[in-house]
Amino acid sequence: MQIQVRYFAVLRERLRRDGERLELPDGATVADAVDALAAAHDAVAALRGRFRAAVNMEMVDADAALADGDELALIPPVAGGAGDGAPGGRLARMVHDRPPSVDACIAAVRSADVGGIVTFIGCVRRTNRGRQVDRLEYEAYDDMANKVLRELCEAIEAEMPGTRLAVEHRAGVLAVGDVAVAIAAGAPHRAEAFAACRAMIERLKQSVPIWKKEIGPDGAEWIGVGP
Repeated sequence: MQIQVRYFAVLRERLRRDGERLELPDGATVADAVDALAAAHDAVAALRGRFRAAVNMEMVDADAALADGDELALIPPVAGGAGDGAPGGRLARMVHDRPPSVDACIAAVRSADVGGIVTFIGCVRRTNRGRQVDRLEYEAYDDMANKVLRELCEAIEAEMPGTRLAVEHRAGVLAVGDVAVAIAAGAPHRAEAFAACRAMIERLKQSVPIWKKEIGPDGAEWIGVGP
């Protein structure tokens, strides 16, 4: 069988390619695919144990079975710290050609039942861990990022009935002071709105396939991975 492999962030950079076709025996697992890729590429071998795998945009374990035509994405550690929303008006997406809009996020959560709206805007700061930052480069697995952003909104709203979330995250090159992410959380009362907004940014940093490369006078570094 054949599968399509996709690379992102530090793996894409070190391999100098976005992906490749991989031939595997029938019944192969994700671990078998990673074994084959590590044998073929020193960069994959060097980072083994530091990336996760997604099959058809779903995170999976190493023993997950693969089928002909599957898409296997190797997901390096996400940044930590484009497309439209889903049908039905959900605003949860990556944006590439403009800054994230806090006004659009507020409009998406406002309703007659909402008594409080809390917003969060994440901006590029000029220093990080004592180092000067000239710019950031955000890269995303867009289709999967949009999907996970929607799922996070839905999960938090289910946990906190009455809340409504909207989020936009930027990809591309950002200068110091640029907006990287905008979130709005609406709820009947302020406590739930604050809690939902905080939950969204914390979970986003942990699980959405967005990677951040920090560039400054001392060089460039993928956050969570290193130079």
